[in-house]
Amino acid sequence: MKMRLMGLLFAVLFYTGVDAQQKRSLTHDDYDGWESLSAERITKNGKWVGYMISPQDGDARLEILPYTDPNQKTIIHRAQGWSFSPDDAFAVGKIVPQKDSVRMLKLKKAKKDDMPKDSLFILNLSAGKIEKMANVKSFDIPSEEGSWIAIHFEKEKPVKKDEADSTAKAEKPKKTDGTKLQVRSLDGSKSYEFERVKSYGFSGDGKFLQYVLAEEDTLDNAAIYLLNLNSGESMAVHEGNTEYSRVSFSPKSTYLAFISTNDSSKAEKPYYQLYLTPTEALALEELVNKDSEGILDNGRLSSDAGIRFTEDERRLFFGVAEDYVDYAYKSDTTILDEERVSLDIWGWQDAEIQPMQLRNKSREERRAYTATMDLASKKITQLEDREVNNIILENKIERDFALVWTDAPYRRNYSWDVQIGRDVYLIDFTSGQKTLVEKSLPGYPSLSPEGNYVTWYASNDSTWMAYDIAQKNKINLTQGLDVDFYEELHDSPSLPGSYGTAGWLAKDEAILINDRYDIWKIDPKNPSQAINITQGMGRANAIEFRRLSLDREERSIDPKATLYLTAFNEVNKQSGLYQTSINAKSAPKEILMTDHRYYGFNKAKNSDEITVRRSTYQENPDLHLGDLTLKNLRKVSNLNPQQANVKWGSVELVSYLANDGVPLQGLLFKPENFDANKKYPMMVYFYERNSNGLHNYRSPAPSASTINIPYFVSNDYLVFVPDIKYDLGLPGPSAYNCIIPGVQSIVARGFVDADNMAIQGQSWGGYQVAYLITQTNMFKAAGAGAPVVNMTSAYGGIRWGTGMSRMFQYEQTQSRIGGTLWEKPIYYLENSPLFFMDRVKTPVLIMHNDEDGAVPWYQGIEMFMALKRLNQPAWLLQYNGEDHNLRQRKNRKDLSVRLSQFFDHYLKGAPAPLWMTEGLPAVEKGKTLKYELED
Repeated sequence: MKMRLMGLLFAVLFYTGVDAQQKRSLTHDDYDGWESLSAERITKNGKWVGYMISPQDGDARLEILPYTDPNQKTIIHRAQGWSFSPDDAFAVGKIVPQKDSVRMLKLKKAKKDDMPKDSLFILNLSAGKIEKMANVKSFDIPSEEGSWIAIHFEKEKPVKKDEADSTAKAEKPKKTDGTKLQVRSLDGSKSYEFERVKSYGFSGDGKFLQYVLAEEDTLDNAAIYLLNLNSGESMAVHEGNTEYSRVSFSPKSTYLAFISTNDSSKAEKPYYQLYLTPTEALALEELVNKDSEGILDNGRLSSDAGIRFTEDERRLFFGVAEDYVDYAYKSDTTILDEERVSLDIWGWQDAEIQPMQLRNKSREERRAYTATMDLASKKITQLEDREVNNIILENKIERDFALVWTDAPYRRNYSWDVQIGRDVYLIDFTSGQKTLVEKSLPGYPSLSPEGNYVTWYASNDSTWMAYDIAQKNKINLTQGLDVDFYEELHDSPSLPGSYGTAGWLAKDEAILINDRYDIWKIDPKNPSQAINITQGMGRANAIEFRRLSLDREERSIDPKATLYLTAFNEVNKQSGLYQTSINAKSAPKEILMTDHRYYGFNKAKNSDEITVRRSTYQENPDLHLGDLTLKNLRKVSNLNPQQANVKWGSVELVSYLANDGVPLQGLLFKPENFDANKKYPMMVYFYERNSNGLHNYRSPAPSASTINIPYFVSNDYLVFVPDIKYDLGLPGPSAYNCIIPGVQSIVARGFVDADNMAIQGQSWGGYQVAYLITQTNMFKAAGAGAPVVNMTSAYGGIRWGTGMSRMFQYEQTQSRIGGTLWEKPIYYLENSPLFFMDRVKTPVLIMHNDEDGAVPWYQGIEMFMALKRLNQPAWLLQYNGEDHNLRQRKNRKDLSVRLSQFFDHYLKGAPAPLWMTEGLPAVEKGKTLKYELED
């Protein structure tokens, strides 16, 4: 018996050893199957948990389990858009077609109508029974209460003619956009069906469902109906118009409102009306039309704005658009299309430059100015107008006033000053009267929960401000406190931002404001008596405390409740949870602090159960169950079990000094079974500061622009990621000052093959790559994605993604010059790598795509052409139709292959691929990828 046990033990040890030795490196084929977790939910009673597990390319699955018995999982393959029912009794969602099947049908050029359609599942949680329905277009359930579901089906295929019956004729289908809608209780005990439905929706409390019938053939038979789910009675609200839209229930389901028109669907200038009816006893009333008194002069009811109500249902809000304007030139039918002039005129006086106007054109064409109606008096008050056209309505509108603002007086400067102010007012819903809060207010203001104060962060003074609405006076909330409330690590020419607020105490008694580490309780009536509720413990220990809000519907903070704080140590990067109270007399008490990243806290609404994500570089961010003690957390998901068979590696937090003596940190990723006596090739990647991400899990994934760290580490590279701090006006030298000594500190440890190091970065990182290779030859190869190499030409360029001028980037933000081209020409020149390209001896792989919306892609061309002219090895990858970072997965996979081949060639001596040695001639484009390696 003993011999058998010894033999068994030997076998186990032997095979374990073999498995360890047989671990393999990641390949590009691993990406598709690598999983992530999302859409995690817990029922209000805390009894059920669910989450989605999705491969990067493939079929996802939904896992649902009882909180107390996670092993009893129900797995629904290919689920999508799922949720628990309001009564916690069911889970519902779609089931999408199998991806491989869809792909095969696409290869066969199948018609759209022959492609597989979505299905629906209804899972009875307690019984474990799953019901499925096919051919589903969409579904809906009430948001707050009720146990109903509405299922909208796809259009049925027409019945084919019976070939055996020579007299039979195939029935010609009627033309309509509507299809069948089934409304049923989730348990199936009640069910109603309606044909020709175009749109539908529940009231939040699940008492009613509205549905709109589409027109059929040329008949004017569109209509809107209301189904009372208690009685089962379906009532016609209105019939005969051509369109019914923006259908909305009031918060307590007392009213149903909608917008409608009887103008033709082809009409170029349709006019709309707003209707309202009580839900219990229909009494439809037209409330608003283009001639209604009180709406904007020369305005009309907008169909592009939604309808909202106050919580007490006494008011509704709607949008008013500019009335249609006739232009003689446009209306002149004697002019051929080929004779019409097409041009853009850039005017120096314009508030926005033409590219911004064109980018925002469709939004401006749909602009609606908010108005409100008192439902008792029917009085309309226009709240937004052509001068002050931005209103801030709360998620739940509970007061009779709101904030409105305009940046029109300052908008012209936005091309170079992205921190323009805004004039802020309070507007009364009844009178429409505006009260000035502040001229040129920086940042975005907000109202306190009880409506007593307006607060904002004044970046120009680095202080938090409040406006007392009753007293009409401003209050400096943080003046005199011996701590900074601005971002302390801010290192660009712009004004620094803040660390935000953590909410208000009940009755507006105090606001909680964050500094870098701690949280302050400040009473606007007595700000000089501010209390540091974390007792300075955060700053003393370099721990960033932030209040954890667990109630998504929270209006204000109960001062008697336990205050939970997330905690992050800036030095060692540990994170966890602390607890204290608003009026605590002692420092916060540690609940848990470990070498992990904790995030995604989600608490059951009516119980103490929570879900939370936890990760390290090596540990997948799986979902864990527990309570707020965080004791005995239970992992319930199991992401990427295949990782156990992969050489993964580890990460180390390193510290070093910049050339100017400033302490910095960085991340050093090391291959599995790292041996300090060996020499490893090293990749260096950088972008601003990254060391706080020590415990972030990094998935193997095809590259949108940068090296995938797990891939390179798994393939026996060191990867070093240093932090960078900047001096204004010196972005290039600052990068050198921080990156090079960091690299040297790692080399000094003896395990880096200093003859085989490379750097790679994208965008701002790509710029720094370009700059560094003009200053040093210590890197054997370099990769620069979307690099700005000529600040003098880029300064006057356009960010085509937004239509903005790039001036702000140099004068205020990331490029950090701090002045105009004519004010600081030497800074632009000396920080531009292009003017020093003759120093470059490092082979470079550049990526710059022809639809880059952030960096003009001619910057990559300028770099490539300079190196080509200098006869230096350089390649430019230009993905057609692609943006700043690659969007299409096929191109991401392609870039990943080329990045690894490029760096393997230079740092490991691997054969060069043909695309590097032969190029890819235009006549071969699309015919070959040239991945093949040279013999």
